[in-house]
Amino acid sequence: MNGASAQNIFLDLHVHSSFSDGTLDPQDLIALAKRRGCEYIAIADHDNVDHISHTGTIPGGITYLPAVEISAEFPGTLHILAYGFDPGHEELGRTLRSLQEARRQRNAVMLEKMAGLGFDIGMEELAGAAVGGMAGRPHFANLMLAKGYVNSYQEAFDNYLAKGRPLYMDKQRLEPEAAIRLIRAAGGIPVLAHPYQTKLEGEALEELVVELISYGLRGIEAYYSRHTREQTAHYVRLANDHQLLITAGSDFHGTNK
Repeated sequence: MNGASAQNIFLDLHVHSSFSDGTLDPQDLIALAKRRGCEYIAIADHDNVDHISHTGTIPGGITYLPAVEISAEFPGTLHILAYGFDPGHEELGRTLRSLQEARRQRNAVMLEKMAGLGFDIGMEELAGAAVGGMAGRPHFANLMLAKGYVNSYQEAFDNYLAKGRPLYMDKQRLEPEAAIRLIRAAGGIPVLAHPYQTKLEGEALEELVVELISYGLRGIEAYYSRHTREQTAHYVRLANDHQLLITAGSDFHGTNK
């Protein structure tokens, strides 16, 4: 912003609740954001919008924005955030339910692999660990720690759950074009999440952004908790050069991250 419209706004447009791999339920998450001085908060759970009906009464002084983070096929990591969509959009709902079912099937196979390594963790335990929604690797890690199979949460990832480790299994993703066009069809605003995770820089990243724009991309999450100052400045320039919206988010997951 500039000129007379310039102002400071405290917001976080990328947090996760217990309906994906966060540890706080939506109401507690919004309450925490208000205590921390946020004026706007967006809950962007992975591949689902189930938290929306569990936010309760939004306290005064803070604006809640429904969001979702969709994983897209890519050699590295490519996530697309969506804002302002119709939560009741039929195709969006059907697609997200399909992704969730694929994740349930993946979790069952992962539990079988764990049993083969001598880890006694059952589906009921896993479901209980995922308080509000779909279990993911953080829930596996927490159970492994609670049962004494590892000495730390990070050890679970380093030795078993990270990409390339014995228990890692890829999840089903949408093609980038399909993800962005779906968000637009639901009336939403698609934003490239944490661009540093693509592992692309300079011209290579710009080429990706231009491709995503051709599908309907409308923004870049330039301000992010793990971006360096140099990265942030680059992403802001990239957004400005291509007339894209600029967003900011912490990717808060509670005690998981």
